[in-house]
Amino acid sequence: MQILVDADALPGDAKVILFRAAERRRVTLVLVANKPLKVPASDFLSSVVVGAGADIADDWIVERVQFQDLVITADIPLASRVVAKGANALDPRGDLYSEQNVKEKLALRDLLSDLRGCDMLVGGGPATYTKKDSQKFACQLDSYLSRHSP
Repeated sequence: MQILVDADALPGDAKVILFRAAERRRVTLVLVANKPLKVPASDFLSSVVVGAGADIADDWIVERVQFQDLVITADIPLASRVVAKGANALDPRGDLYSEQNVKEKLALRDLLSDLRGCDMLVGGGPATYTKKDSQKFACQLDSYLSRHSP
């Protein structure tokens, strides 16, 4: 099992949680971004820089993800692609995507995007990442790793 991270917009607190968890559980963790990212020296932590452009990091992740891997992403379309390959996806706010919920989340995302596009819905964008989000993420990650890592 490995953890692949869609890291371009990952909150700093979530990175710290991931680094600690990967070290503690001795699980390979790869940050994927279109810019260089600092990663502590470790046998378990690395980063990959992919080209700039829409979905380049997503495509890199989907090409390499395997059954039972974990992908960290707030990108619902990426989560849907990952789940379709038999892997798992976890949002940095602690929401675990599954076969049961990812299609519904994707449909809701698309609906809200369409409404914003028609000026029927004002606003958008994610809420500020809070301590509560960080705690929920840490708990969900720990629970997942307890069930799936060696």
